[in-house]
Amino acid sequence: MQVSSLNEVKIYSLSAGPSLPEWISDKKKRALQKKNVDVRRRIELIQDFDMPTVSTTIKVSRDGQYIMATGTYKPRIRCFDTYQLSLKFERCLDSEVVTFDILSDDYSKIVFLHCDRYVEFHSQHGHYYKTRIPKFGRDFSYHYPSCDLYFVGASSEVYRLNLEQGRYLNSLQTDASENNVCDINPMHCLFATGTAEGKVECWDPRTRNRVGVLDCALSSVTADTEIDGLPSISALKFNGALNMAVGTSTGQILLYDLRSSNPLIVKDHLYGLPIKSIQFQDPLDLIISADSRIIKMWNKDTGKIFTSMEPEHDINDVCLYPNSGMLLMANEDPKMNIYYIPVLGPAPRWCSFLDSLTEELEENPESTVYDDYKFVTRKDLENLGLAHLIGSPLLRAYMHGFFMDIRLYHKVKMMVNPFAYEEYRKEKIRQKIEETRAQRVQLKKLPKVNKELALKLIEEEEEQQPARKKKQKNLPNILTDDRFKVMFENPDFQVDEKSEEFRLLNPLVSKISEKRKKKLKILEQQEAQEQEKEEEPEGKPSDAESSETSDDEKGWVEEVRKQRKLLRQEEKVKRQERFKEDQQTTLKPQFFEIKTGEEFRSFKDSVKKQKLMKKTLGDRLKLQEKLGTLSVSDTTVGSKQMTFKLKQSGQQKKQQEAEKQHHQERKNIRRSASHLKSKRGRRRPF
Repeated sequence: MQVSSLNEVKIYSLSAGPSLPEWISDKKKRALQKKNVDVRRRIELIQDFDMPTVSTTIKVSRDGQYIMATGTYKPRIRCFDTYQLSLKFERCLDSEVVTFDILSDDYSKIVFLHCDRYVEFHSQHGHYYKTRIPKFGRDFSYHYPSCDLYFVGASSEVYRLNLEQGRYLNSLQTDASENNVCDINPMHCLFATGTAEGKVECWDPRTRNRVGVLDCALSSVTADTEIDGLPSISALKFNGALNMAVGTSTGQILLYDLRSSNPLIVKDHLYGLPIKSIQFQDPLDLIISADSRIIKMWNKDTGKIFTSMEPEHDINDVCLYPNSGMLLMANEDPKMNIYYIPVLGPAPRWCSFLDSLTEELEENPESTVYDDYKFVTRKDLENLGLAHLIGSPLLRAYMHGFFMDIRLYHKVKMMVNPFAYEEYRKEKIRQKIEETRAQRVQLKKLPKVNKELALKLIEEEEEQQPARKKKQKNLPNILTDDRFKVMFENPDFQVDEKSEEFRLLNPLVSKISEKRKKKLKILEQQEAQEQEKEEEPEGKPSDAESSETSDDEKGWVEEVRKQRKLLRQEEKVKRQERFKEDQQTTLKPQFFEIKTGEEFRSFKDSVKKQKLMKKTLGDRLKLQEKLGTLSVSDTTVGSKQMTFKLKQSGQQKKQQEAEKQHHQERKNIRRSASHLKSKRGRRRPF
């Protein structure tokens, strides 16, 4: 159990500590409790008070016996019995639940609003009925006198479903494009809906007429608040007959008296997040408001902060257990949080032991470590020669060592080591020297790549250091910057000084550095002249700087021309060397082996192929028609028919010729055989 305190208000987190998974056996759970101290000391107020992934909404039944929560994944509802401190039942649903409400005193009548426009009714045994609304719903409220359910959502209409007649009634037409939240006053049954335009419309269910409109978006903008867009209504809650609290999507809470159109107080969460829940705590006149990040409790008359809680995970819903100081929270985590704040009220009767537990913790506070004590281990005591004091009142055992008076510790240390102050002084001086060294450019060795560039950068930085002002921030150094680290390690980034680009740009770089040096000298001379209040020397006019810059430009142009001439001469020399090498080389004949089954063709065939590929498709088709490999003919339908003859290799031609010769020989044999038969038939018998 974790204890936190803000504004002297103690908050006990009852869900702190590790949670054990469901699939672990009881034997392993007992073994873990013996081994792990955190598991043994944790308080499991309700057994398995969690969800598989995320919990979205949480509510308490009117009789206070059942706590119901919805979550994912898979979409489900869990009902916890506070009398048994365990799970009562669990029901899985078809889709995620936007919100739900308990119509009866216990869990026998529940209504769910799903994200897929379905409204599902559950009775004590389970699923009872399911219907659908025309638009996607966001919130609903139950009107007890008429048994009507009012649904608001992505529509300007408020849909009414009568549970007594079992049919939809005429809807209420609002002036808004969409409605986000709604609520019904329990005293006089006034129905209020919060719109996306930042307005609250109030309706009388008896006459089905609108009785008032509040412009909360305009009232939420004050001199201290900063709003990016139009605030829409994200939370709405009635308190008594006259008070109503409105939460906006930009993080403001407005408290209204229904008799006035101006808010009594405007409270800003200062996070810019939509308000998700608003609860009233009447005994202390507090309002509990929550966004996804923080829960704030503040006085509804003055707006002064009472206390606040900031859990680790985002908040989805907050529920205050009636007539107690217990706060239940559904958040973006499997474990649902339970907080107990004794100042708000007593513990519920099903966990009344919390009051005695918190009283014992307040009476016996944990021992704290003070500045006038020194923590020492056994080894430190042996070095100081105080091992014989173990067990005496001068040493207090704590964890793996002891606490002793700091004055006694200093006296003994001075006796053991009288030169401790001199060592301390030397150590401080050494630290100061190291701090000054760390501010310098530390380069033990020049990098392997771009050594000249690194030296140039170091020299420029040393030159610029005295010219910088004290207030000016230190500029980043390329040598120590990780972004340019590869430039001095990878040889691919080596600067090629012999390249044409470098040789043409090098005069420009050198001239820029010379200009910088001259400007620094001129500035130093001007500062010296101002200090001494001397006149300008006669030997040099005031426009000397402009003449120098023009001379620099002329010199730079001349240097570029020289580099270009040198590059042209080098190119000529290279061409002459290549020409000589070509003359000296002698061409030798090369022999190529032809594959089996192929014929040698002249090298002119490749030239012919290249010429054919350059021609258009129409020209190639005409050429193939002349050669006979392609024939184009018109059909009766009006289309054209093309037939191709594939080119044959030499081996295929030989095979075809051999087949023709074989067929011809067989024909000749057949003819000779038939001729002999005819001759034998003509002979006459003797």
